[in-house]
Amino acid sequence: MKSKLWLPALLAALMAVPLASMADLMLASAESFAVLGSTTVTSTGHTVLDGDLGLSPNLSITGFPPGIVTNGMIYAGEAVAQQARTDAVAAYLVLSSEASSQDLSGQDLGGLTLVSGVRTYTSSAQLTGTLILDAQGDSNARFDFLIGSTLMTANGASVQLINGAQAGNVFWQVGSSATFGADTVFFGSILADQSITLDTGANLTGRALALNAAVTLDNNLITLPVAIPEPMQ
Repeated sequence: MKSKLWLPALLAALMAVPLASMADLMLASAESFAVLGSTTVTSTGHTVLDGDLGLSPNLSITGFPPGIVTNGMIYAGEAVAQQARTDAVAAYLVLSSEASSQDLSGQDLGGLTLVSGVRTYTSSAQLTGTLILDAQGDSNARFDFLIGSTLMTANGASVQLINGAQAGNVFWQVGSSATFGADTVFFGSILADQSITLDTGANLTGRALALNAAVTLDNNLITLPVAIPEPMQ
């Protein structure tokens, strides 16, 4: 309930910001986290995280080592992880308030080619095969997916970014849990109300942020998106 009290003020501060440029502002301190969980973070095998690993409010992070955290730190139940979770919740709420530009309810994401916009699913979303995100030459093009319940991918599913699309401008707001099948190749920041599971060999360029439950990993590679440099004046 507390988060809802400051949501109007946060939305007001963002009203003047174009949709395509909101990514870094929205995530705030959560931006540096490749993985952020709430109850547990568990890894099997040689998972590699390029970015921070955090857990709040609980303390149970297992599987590191043999898992590796590069270009980041591990924060368990401390102030840094707590603030990152608060900021991730704020981002989740902002995403949930966006107006839909296209309702994809009932459609498999596989086989679609989408330009920038806000896509919604009233319940679950499924990716079988390949989803193409086309920025049409605009490196600031924003792709937001608002999913009412679960997000699931089949084994070997993939997201492809073309014509300047950037992983840092892709956001998945998931109403319950997200599960990525083995060997999935995925792009974007996943903000899930509940758990996030990456099966064996699934790779993510983005962030796995589970706000109220666990993150479960298995020989995965998660890499933070590369920041887009500001144009020189």
